[in-house]
Amino acid sequence: MSDEKRDTAVVDETRALEPAATPPGPCVMVIFGATGDLTKRKLLPALVNLRQERLLGERFAIVGVGRQTMSDELFRDRMLEDFAQFATRSLSVADTAWLRKRLSYVAGDPTDPDLYTRLERHLAEVDQRCHTEGNYLFYLAMPPSLFMPVSKHLARAGLVAQANTHWRRVVIEKPFGHDLASARDLNRRVSTCLSESQVYRIDHYLGKETVQNLMIFRFANGIFEPIWNRRYVDHVQISVAETVGVEQRGSYYEQAGALRDMVQNHLFMLLALTAMEPPSSFEADAVRSERLKVLQAITPFTPDEVRRYTVRGQYGDGVSTSGERLPAYRSEDHVVRDSDVETYVAWRLMVENWRWAGVPFYVRTGKRLPKRVSEIAIQFKSPPFVMFRKTNVESLQPNILVVRIQPDEGISLRFDAKVPGQTLRLGTVKMNFHYEDYFGESPSTGYETLLYDSMMGDATLFHRADIVEEGWEKVMPVLDAWQHEPVTDFPNYAAGSWGPEAADELLRRDGRSWRRL
Repeated sequence: MSDEKRDTAVVDETRALEPAATPPGPCVMVIFGATGDLTKRKLLPALVNLRQERLLGERFAIVGVGRQTMSDELFRDRMLEDFAQFATRSLSVADTAWLRKRLSYVAGDPTDPDLYTRLERHLAEVDQRCHTEGNYLFYLAMPPSLFMPVSKHLARAGLVAQANTHWRRVVIEKPFGHDLASARDLNRRVSTCLSESQVYRIDHYLGKETVQNLMIFRFANGIFEPIWNRRYVDHVQISVAETVGVEQRGSYYEQAGALRDMVQNHLFMLLALTAMEPPSSFEADAVRSERLKVLQAITPFTPDEVRRYTVRGQYGDGVSTSGERLPAYRSEDHVVRDSDVETYVAWRLMVENWRWAGVPFYVRTGKRLPKRVSEIAIQFKSPPFVMFRKTNVESLQPNILVVRIQPDEGISLRFDAKVPGQTLRLGTVKMNFHYEDYFGESPSTGYETLLYDSMMGDATLFHRADIVEEGWEKVMPVLDAWQHEPVTDFPNYAAGSWGPEAADELLRRDGRSWRRL
């Protein structure tokens, strides 16, 4: 047996010995916006995947809520048609029967109090039919403007009132606020309807296996954590590159931009998981408090520092790697023809605490880049060169540890080794770990863990109110500076390229360069 097969066999044996996850108890998942894209592309396939993993039992039901008038039977037919299009796994006859039995629908305007009276009656019927015992998970897959009205009506109807015999939770999709003031106001108003323990602010990036594994990689392996600090790390690069443009989201993107859409939530959370201190336990608040401390340690920016350490870009027309012509952002649907909204952001951040003082964190994200990839790269300091000065070695390449989040999930370590032969020559090699090679392929939507955790009452991977506000606190100086200094060079990078030249200069001034993704 080869070493690779032997290692895989060991992993398979280990997995077989591990206890299975505990299925959640009885529950009704109520999806507001049940006829929308998120439900058919992510939520429904994720629920079926959980079912196939034996993590959803018989005492479970799904109630869709939407504006369109339709019968339960029509809703079931539509959901199954959508599932056939977007499923990550096939649906067996038994799974189909299980799903149909648990799907039902309530039509109405989410701002109309009468909807919630009818929903209350419907849920009572579902409880009786499916024995779900009054446990409700409300998922708000809808525009942010409806978060508060829905929460308010749920509270007035008594649908979020908890007792010793049942629980009630509300999952809220991003964006949570448009700026610091709106985020604070939304948190304050939601707190009048729900307790903080009932609010699950979801970030689908935290549902990715590699992101979750980052803490395990750091804290369960004794060889990495001792060098995970300013004594050994030169800098950190966090990159989230997308090949797509804004597609049909032009109206939303015109109000958001890349800084609000990606940096304030996704990239900040990747940074926090990379830089956080070891929590005292894996309890939700212990982990989230350490993430919060990282954001609190980010140095606030002055307007001059915004100009020096941030870069914004907008894609013009260009060509993809396959030769396809790509339109400029200003030519996309629902986009203003002289728009100054950024589709690319690069930012040099400093985390001023004992672990990371003096280590720059470079984050970048952009649309219409050549490759879809998300990764965290830890570049270590180079060793002294003096012992190599009388050899054929001209330079030493720094060691780089890369955590690949998507699409090829895994971890790699780059280091130098001697090239075989009679002279001293070095070659750069990689140790590569691919999740699929060791743990097999597990088709998923990225929402399975988040839905499971919300049913189990585990808020570890969800944002707490203070984390959301701290993220906005750090973003606001940049948003304010950009608002007061309109851009004059948009578009400043071609679609299909790696972004504006100024982003390369941002690192070049520090004697560094972006990794080739």
